[in-house]
Amino acid sequence: DEPFSGLDPVGVDALSGVLQTQVDQGTAVVYSSHQLELVERLSDEVTIIDQGRVVASGAVATVRSSRGADRLKVELADGGTGWADGLTGAKVVRRDGNEVVLELLPGADDQDVLDAARRAGRVRSFRREAPTLTELFREVVSS
Repeated sequence: DEPFSGLDPVGVDALSGVLQTQVDQGTAVVYSSHQLELVERLSDEVTIIDQGRVVASGAVATVRSSRGADRLKVELADGGTGWADGLTGAKVVRRDGNEVVLELLPGADDQDVLDAARRAGRVRSFRREAPTLTELFREVVSS
């Protein structure tokens, strides 16, 4: 239960290495943790439990891609993320520098988002993105 709790980054790396060695030797490793970034990085499969009920389960990539709204990650070479504020059909999930993650609303066209990004500046990256396990956890336990 919570094997990474209280560990500094060096301890987390050491324990991660031990767990990975066990997995490489064919041992199934089962643990519970709320440090979902680590779970996402270390685990092949995940089960999310809310109030004693399984709400999501399967391969990490499958669970991430099977739930949540359509998301786009858009990065401009320059120009920031303010261009995304006035979009109809999409809402901002998070921002980081010149990068923004948007959630497409039902019926929205991703090409409209791309057009708006192009009007704001040179598009460096435009791709779909599945929610992280942390975002997914928030979504499933709050619904």
